[in-house]
Amino acid sequence: MPAGLAAFRPRARLDPYSSLTRPITAYPVAGASGTRIRLEDGRELVDGMASWWSAIHGYNHPVLNAAARDQLEAMAHVMFGGLTHRPAVRLAATLIDITPEPLQYVFFADSGSVSVEVAIKMALQYWFARGHSQRSKLLTIRAGYHGDTFGAMSVCDPVGGMHHLFSGVLPQHLFVRTPDCRRDDEWRESQIAELRQHLEHAGHEIAAVILEPIVQGAGGMRFYCPEFLRRVRALCDAHEVLLIFDEIATGFGRTGELFAMHHADVVPDILCLGKALTGGYMTLAATLCNARVAEGISEHDPGVFMHGPTFMANPLACSVAQASIELLLESDWRTNIHRIETALETGLAPCRELEQVRDVRVLGAIGVVELIHPVDMHTLPEAFVQRGVWVRPFRNLVYVMPPYIISDEELGVLTVAICEVVRECC
Repeated sequence: MPAGLAAFRPRARLDPYSSLTRPITAYPVAGASGTRIRLEDGRELVDGMASWWSAIHGYNHPVLNAAARDQLEAMAHVMFGGLTHRPAVRLAATLIDITPEPLQYVFFADSGSVSVEVAIKMALQYWFARGHSQRSKLLTIRAGYHGDTFGAMSVCDPVGGMHHLFSGVLPQHLFVRTPDCRRDDEWRESQIAELRQHLEHAGHEIAAVILEPIVQGAGGMRFYCPEFLRRVRALCDAHEVLLIFDEIATGFGRTGELFAMHHADVVPDILCLGKALTGGYMTLAATLCNARVAEGISEHDPGVFMHGPTFMANPLACSVAQASIELLLESDWRTNIHRIETALETGLAPCRELEQVRDVRVLGAIGVVELIHPVDMHTLPEAFVQRGVWVRPFRNLVYVMPPYIISDEELGVLTVAICEVVRECC
């Protein structure tokens, strides 16, 4: 390792989900191209994480590079308060075109967590504006994850989630059991009973239901049946409660549909997008809403939506996002995701025979091996690096969400490495 990098030890900074006293190894990266991450020591890793699920087209893509360069010649950034620009206008129109028709309004944010904050604030301000300030609670399902900022943390699982340390100082919201129905399971009314009970007894206090449709991401990589979403939508309508979908992890093809809500043919009142929005190039997110929400906020005091991030609608990010969406939609992405799904299903199948494995599940370009016991984050990533792949487990989950450009051969390398590491190290 070069001397300058060697001197910059983890003690000099606070890394995500790491410790000063027992830091998790951070591997210095020299570059990345396609599906490969090149380390400073010369090793190349097949990327199974798509940079936390965002780099769907891989790294250093010529189309996205060109979009960034072209926009940089015009302007890198300009404030979005009182000013506007073509990249944001064009991207907003594209997002409205590719999402279901009721979602006609777009608010740009600068990260996925902030888009959730925006969604929560939209729901609360909507009810405050209508004179129902008592509607200040949110209702969600356990095992969810919506981000690391305080509003987002308040709707993550307060017991089994990543943020239980802060449960005493976060706003107190309502949680119900996580549906355990698989995609092809026969529907049971018991799946929705607790949520229905909350809406029937406390609907007058609930501003919105918020959840991740079909796939719960960092809260446990759980998949559940589409019928649950249909029932939630019907209950929200019956009790005049808003519905928020967090598709930050699932949007833009990851589950085999362009958006996970399409598995159930259900449309929320508010939708959060992020991660793959820019193809992993830059931080950008968006919160979409329907006319009911937008007009409700606008027609009553104070008459404006009370939010405005400094870097919202950054022109560079908007230009790259537009190029990324076009790149995806111009491809045969649905067939490609099915190809990845088939390879993950086949490649991870041997893990089902291991006694330390509780479950193996695959949906779209998501493959999950759930273990009985938590993994050791100080040793397991190195075991993957030694096998030439980048896989970053968490808790008791070894999973991959690779770039969509990954080849069958590279998928084989990934899945063989996972089976070996789970068999030998877990």
